[in-house]
Amino acid sequence: MDTCELLCLDLEVAESLRSKLDPAATEQLAGTLKLFGDPTRLLIAQALGEHELCGCDLAWITGASEKVVSHHLGRLRTAGLVTSRREGKVVFASLSESGRRLLASVTAVTA
Repeated sequence: MDTCELLCLDLEVAESLRSKLDPAATEQLAGTLKLFGDPTRLLIAQALGEHELCGCDLAWITGASEKVVSHHLGRLRTAGLVTSRREGKVVFASLSESGRRLLASVTAVTA
């Protein structure tokens, strides 16, 4: 079992760490990390980490429909992980700087 068999609280250390941690920021970070918990969104992010792409390209790469890709891009955009630009009738997506940092962190864990 991974629990102590007696109370051995180091109050000074525990309270120091507790005062430094921000539960609201941690909850927000966990929500952002969940975005990469979906395989399609993670594939989209990985592809966008390599190149700016339109939804048609992303649909082909992920094997998902354009509608599904659009939904996932919207979630990533809302979280500030993806940016987009319009060129005529085509909308191109790319990872934002924060999206690149998060993707690098997530993929570093599995490397």
